[in-house]
Parts: sequence; C-alpha cells; structure tokens
Amino acid sequence: MDELTDHFQNSVKSLLIRHQSILDILSKGQEASARVNRAIVKSVTNCGCLGIDAHKKPLPEDVSLSDLKELLNSQLDGKLCDNCRDIIETELGKQLFYIAALANTLGLSLDEIIAKEEKKLSTLTIFNLT
Repeated sequence: MDELTDHFQNSVKSLLIRHQSILDILSKGQEASARVNRAIVKSVTNCGCLGIDAHKKPLPEDVSLSDLKELLNSQLDGKLCDNCRDIIETELGKQLFYIAALANTLGLSLDEIIAKEEKKLSTLTIFNLT
C-alpha cells in the first residue's frame, strides 16, 4: 500500500469522531463537494483570477477520437491566484477527508481504488471516455 495514501486513510480513521454514521459521511461529503464548487465559482465571480469562456465548440464531421483532446479544452481563462489556490486546496482536502472516511466505513482501501482506476485508465487510454 502506498505510504501516503495509507497514512492519510489511517489519520482520517483516527480523527473522525463526530460524523461516523454512513449518512453523516455521505452528507458531509456532498457538502465538501459543494464547497469546492463554490470556491471555484468565487475565483471567477469575486476574485476574477479565473474567467470562463464557455461556448459550444464546432467539431468537424471527420474528427477522430484522438483529435478531440486538441479540439476541446477546459474553457478556463487565467490562472488561480495564490489566495484562491489556497482556498480550493483546503476545500479539496476536506473533500478527500470524507472520501477517505467513506472508504474506511465501507472497508475499502484508497490505494487499491486508485490502483484499479489507474490500471483501467492505462488499459483503455483515450477510449475510457471519462
């Protein structure tokens, strides 16, 4: 097992005291996800370090699957400022905490989950379509 992932998962197990119910973990995980989304939105609407240029991209009829990576993008303009980066990293950390708590409650290993997903990605490559 990866030392960092194992250590993180064990730390979460020892620190999760109040919200041990699966229902609490699920709802706190959703709340953490919403906070990540809100922090990203605020980097656009309050700070302005990021902008969004969202519009439908026209795709040629004969485009290949491998060409899609070059034709499509994140629709983001700009770069996170240090303050927004810090806030988003903090919120992502909280989200990871509840992901680890969920894995612990279900008796799952984050390291095994990550390894399985990485194997699937490396096997399917661009045909994964996620």
